Amino acid sequence: MRNGDALVLVDVQRDFCRGGALEVPDGDAVVAVLNRYIEGFKAAGLPIFATRDWHPRKTRHFKAFGGVWPPHCIQGSEGAMFHPQLGVYEGIVIVSTGTSPDEDGFSGFDGRSENGALLAELLRERNVQRLFVGGLATDYCVKATVVDGLKEGFNVVLIKDAVRGVDLKPGDSAAAIDVMIRAGATIHSGPPDEC
Repeated sequence: MRNGDALVLVDVQRDFCRGGALEVPDGDAVVAVLNRYIEGFKAAGLPIFATRDWHPRKTRHFKAFGGVWPPHCIQGSEGAMFHPQLGVYEGIVIVSTGTSPDEDGFSGFDGRSENGALLAELLRERNVQRLFVGGLATDYCVKATVVDGLKEGFNVVLIKDAVRGVDLKPGDSAAAIDVMIRAGATIHSGPPDEC
C-alpha cells in the first residue's frame, strides 16, 4: 500500500451472504479477508469506499418487474445492511447503486454517495490512482466495478482471496476473472502488507 491507493468493498451485504435473499456461495468468507484490508488501509490513512446495492421495492432488476433476480437489498431493509462482522466504520464512504426503478446498478461506478457524487469523482478528489477491489459477487458487481475502474483510468488490483461468485453457470466466476485480467486488472492474493 502507498499514497494514491484506495480500497473498494463491493456489496458485502446480508442478502448476498449466508441465509440472504440472493446468497452467494461461501460469500461470508470474504469478510475476514476484507477486514484485514480495512485495518491496513485505515492504519495507513488511505481512503476506503463501500458500495451497496440499494434497490427500491419495484425495479426492473427484480423478476416480478422483468428482471432475472429475486428481490434483494431493498432500501432500508435488513438484507441491504452490510454484513454484521464487516469492519465498516464512520470514515468509510458509502456509494449506493441500483437506486432507481430503471437501473440495475452492477458497477460501483454507477453509484452515488449520500451527497450525490459519483465514485470516480470521489476517488479523483482524493488523488487516488490505484484501487484494491474485493467483495460480492465476482461475476457481476465486482467484475463491473473493476472493468469500469479501468475504463476510468485507475489501476485496479483484484483481491482474489476476497471475492466469491454467484456462478449461475459453472465457470462464470473464472470467466469473469479472465475478463478483468484481459481488461488490465492485476491479481493480488495474500495480506495487505504485501501489496
